Amino acid sequence: MSFYARRFNLYLLLAAALALVSGCATFHKKDQQVAALRIHIESAASAPGVTQTISVLRADPVMVNIVTEPILTEANIVAAKLMADPGGFAVELKFDETGGWTLEQYSAANPGKHLAIFGQWGDKLANGRWLAAPSIAGRMAGGTLVFTPDASRDEAEQLVKGLNVVAKNNAAAK
Repeated sequence: MSFYARRFNLYLLLAAALALVSGCATFHKKDQQVAALRIHIESAASAPGVTQTISVLRADPVMVNIVTEPILTEANIVAAKLMADPGGFAVELKFDETGGWTLEQYSAANPGKHLAIFGQWGDKLANGRWLAAPSIAGRMAGGTLVFTPDASRDEAEQLVKGLNVVAKNNAAAK
């Protein structure tokens, strides 16, 4: 059995060049704006390590005690959009099947409590804060959540754009 070192090194060199070119394409994808979103449920009791108290709304802060572990994240979002709303705008989130079921179960079990929504956006997720704490009126069926964020229109547009990039990447990975 003969072993051709030169041919092997040529194949190795070609493989390395292909990996380098693929790495450059991956680098450009990472330049796209992304966003992160965490939705937490309000907690009635305070338990160290399991709950935390947050401040929502910058102009007129409201303190909300929440469960530290989020019930939904950007991984559950299939689409986000900015909607016109009387007096401003709102963000609409459409969840995947699992996210829709989770939203429905938590909202049915916790009427009168709040959902605390934390968002991050921008090229490096540098910007982020508690955006809203909508009250749960009752069971939320359909897998859609609409809320008015404590954000400028530009910030909300960046959030929506980033969430859609993440949703597209998640769909492509499935």
